[in-house]
Parts: sequence; structure tokens; C-alpha cells
Amino acid sequence: MGAYLVRRLISLALVVFGVTVVVFLIIHIAPGDPARIMLGAAARPEDLATLRHELGLDQPVYVQYATWIGRAVHGDLGRSISLHRPVLNEVVSRFKNTLLLSVAAMLISFPLGIGIGVVSAVKRGAFIDRLFILLATTGLSLPSFWFAMVLIIVFSVKLRWLPGTGMTSPLGNGGALDVAKHMILPAIALSVIPLAVIARYTRSSMLEVISQDFVTTARAKGLTDYAVVIQHVFRNTLVLIVTMLGLQVGFLLAGAVYVENVFSWPGVGQLLVNAILKRDFPLVQGGVLLVALSYVVINLATDLTYAYLDPRIRLS
Repeated sequence: MGAYLVRRLISLALVVFGVTVVVFLIIHIAPGDPARIMLGAAARPEDLATLRHELGLDQPVYVQYATWIGRAVHGDLGRSISLHRPVLNEVVSRFKNTLLLSVAAMLISFPLGIGIGVVSAVKRGAFIDRLFILLATTGLSLPSFWFAMVLIIVFSVKLRWLPGTGMTSPLGNGGALDVAKHMILPAIALSVIPLAVIARYTRSSMLEVISQDFVTTARAKGLTDYAVVIQHVFRNTLVLIVTMLGLQVGFLLAGAVYVENVFSWPGVGQLLVNAILKRDFPLVQGGVLLVALSYVVINLATDLTYAYLDPRIRLS
């Protein structure tokens, strides 16, 4: 198990390094000048040159990357060009809101997705199976931002049941109930695609196991349908399902970018979009680094979980 963990840590560290290199190059190659955005179109060339020097933008890209990654290793992600505040504090405070929204979406998509997949597999070919397949296919076809706008129009504008923007009400107390009310619509919008993916994947995994001989043997022994489905079929699909759940957690963190901007949810996704528009290099790099690290940690936890569930994986 120790050797397996070391191999996974090395590979994941290489992934994080690759992500930082790619993002750093893309953000620097893309058109736009942070200094000109800060000083305006009428800025004098000498003022632009001075500001670029202060920000370190006049150095070669590889020198800028080496300087940034060296500081990042020690926990210093620099200062935001547009906000003039430490990047780490900004990203962490916003990431908490993204994590809260993602957890709410997980609580919706994971239990429902697994439950729908199990029922659909057990009732294969029945009306409820065809209905679930139709709903899952529809869910996969719906863009998150479009579905988010539909939810706002129906439940916020037309019915006025739930708030459609922000994390708290300007007139509210900002308590847990206020946050929960604002979180319902974005959490539903964010959970639709993962729910559909999990349902379809659970169904296919269950059907693959149901057709195996040991399930027929279990039924021949006189076990109830519940015992066969839960104790034999479902338990043998856990490794595959855990893998899918780990991937969906990463999707939720990444997909939150679109939903957060539609609902004006103050998360890291909205922060990154604004930082990109303002060419705020340190903020973009710090935000992407935190998301990448989170994704890596989630994948590591997933690997360790299914290595625990199936000891054969440790030897592979």
C-alpha cells in the first residue's frame, strides 16, 4: 500500500506541475496587457513601462514562471493586480463558497443518481427504466448555464419562490437559512449533469454484474431480491461507482464556474472569470492552482478508497 501511495503522489505532483505550466503559458500568450487595463487607454508609454517593471511583466516568461512557482511552493501566490490584496486570501475565501455549493450539489446528485441507477437496472425494460433513461439523457443534454437561467426565470422571476442571485439577501441577516435559500437553485442547476452521469453509469455497472453467474447462484439459493441486489450486485459495483463519484466531484468544482456567474454566487469560478477579463495574472494562476490541487486531492482519495475496496488494485 505504501508503494502504491508513493506512485500516486508522484504522478499527481507531475499533473499539478503540468497544469501550472499550461495555465501560465496560456494566460501570458493571450492578448491583453494588465498594465494598460489598470492605467487606461490614454496612459503614457513611460508609465506603462514603469508599471510593467513593478509587476515583473517585462521579464521573460520562463523567469516569471520560475519566480512565481518558487514563491507558490512557500505559500506566497503574490498580490492581485486588480484587487491589490494577497491572492491566497482572496482565493481561499472564495473557494469556501464554491465548496459549499459543490457539497450541496453532491448531496443532490450522488444519492439520487445512485438510487435511480439501481432502480433502473433492477427494472430493466420496464416503463420506469425507460423514463429514467429519458430523463438522464435529457439531463446530459442540458447546458448548466441554460438550465440555470430557466430556473431563475421560473422559480425566481415568475413564481418568486426563491432568490435568483447572490449568496445572501441584502436585507437578510446572512444566516444559515438565508444562505440555504439562495443555494437551492444553483445547487440544482449544478447537480443535473452529474446526477445523469451517475445514474447512467450505475445502471450500466449494475447490469454488467447482474448477468454474471454468481448472481444466478445467489438467486438459486433462495435469497430475496433485496439481498441479491444490495449484498451481491451493488457491492460488486462499488469500485466502479466510487471512481465515477470521484470524477464527478472534480466536475462539480470545474462546472461551478458557469453556474456561479449566472447566479452571481461569490465563488472561485466567478472570481476567475473576472480575473481573466482584467488580465489579473496572479489571481488567475492562484485560483487555477487551488482548483487543480483540490482535484488532485480528490483523485488521490478516490484511488485510496477503491484500492481499499479492491486489494488487487494495490498490486497493479
